[in-house]
Amino acid sequence: MSGIFQFLSAHFHILHITFWPLLVGGIANGFIYSLIAIGYTMVYGVLRLINFAHSEIFMAGGFASYFLLHALIGHSTPSTGGSILFMALGMLSGGLCGMLVAVILERVAYRPLRRRNAPKLAYLISAIGASYFMFNLAGKEFGRYNLSMAQPFVNHSLFTIFGAPVQMYYIVIVAISAAMLFLLDRIVATTKLGRGIRAVAQDAETASLMGVNIDQTIVVTFMLGGFFGGLAGFLFGMSSGVVYTMGFTPALKAFTAAVLGGIGNVRGAMIGGLLLGIVESFSIAFVNGAFIDVVAFAILVLVLLVRPTGILGEQLGRSA
Repeated sequence: MSGIFQFLSAHFHILHITFWPLLVGGIANGFIYSLIAIGYTMVYGVLRLINFAHSEIFMAGGFASYFLLHALIGHSTPSTGGSILFMALGMLSGGLCGMLVAVILERVAYRPLRRRNAPKLAYLISAIGASYFMFNLAGKEFGRYNLSMAQPFVNHSLFTIFGAPVQMYYIVIVAISAAMLFLLDRIVATTKLGRGIRAVAQDAETASLMGVNIDQTIVVTFMLGGFFGGLAGFLFGMSSGVVYTMGFTPALKAFTAAVLGGIGNVRGAMIGGLLLGIVESFSIAFVNGAFIDVVAFAILVLVLLVRPTGILGEQLGRSA
């Protein structure tokens, strides 16, 4: 008993010292998970399917922004105005490439099966096949080693929170991700496009009878999810570089975040991503850093066992 007490006491002491640095890093990672999780939860909302090729959409966005910034910046150091411009270009290139890949994926891997009323297993096999194809194509064309992205700004500490330095990179991730997630929430909640997506998610057959174009709505859903996935690839690539395997682990964690928040629930994906990032970060104080991924997937198992519908609950209807 005393051994357990000493163990907990030592690790809580570590947590006390590292609390704020871990919290800042966890929030930044959580926002990236939220951006990726949006793609899973939106596609699931309209099709009742998990897009297992979403990891390659994330990877494609990372590579697109890598090649653009490498061509524009090279090894130079951008000025303040240049940093803003290059950040905007990196976001657009990553997001638009992710959007393009998502649309192609929907046309090739999903729509033909949907028109033939194929069983759900066929969608799963098709998505895994598309993922495996893109995964190996990227490895063949871009190399199988990590590529460091040209930095659009000089990363440095801007200020401290209770002694914990807050780097420019974290501020950029939080600001961009929060703004984009808020924009998406407003689009889904208040616009005609959002009403169409919610109608198809709730009851596709009735929505079709009411004049909603199902095919167009599904494509737009893939586009939005793809844009956010590609944007996340750019933000992730700034610190970790890009490689053909980069999508596997972050996408699995984002799927965990989507389930944690409530699959099919956009706000649930946002909350789930943040919670997962923070819990994963704090776990460093209690377990070896090599077991961070184990903690993330243990959370997935626990959520499925205790509350399968997630924190905010699933938003289920009749699939398109």
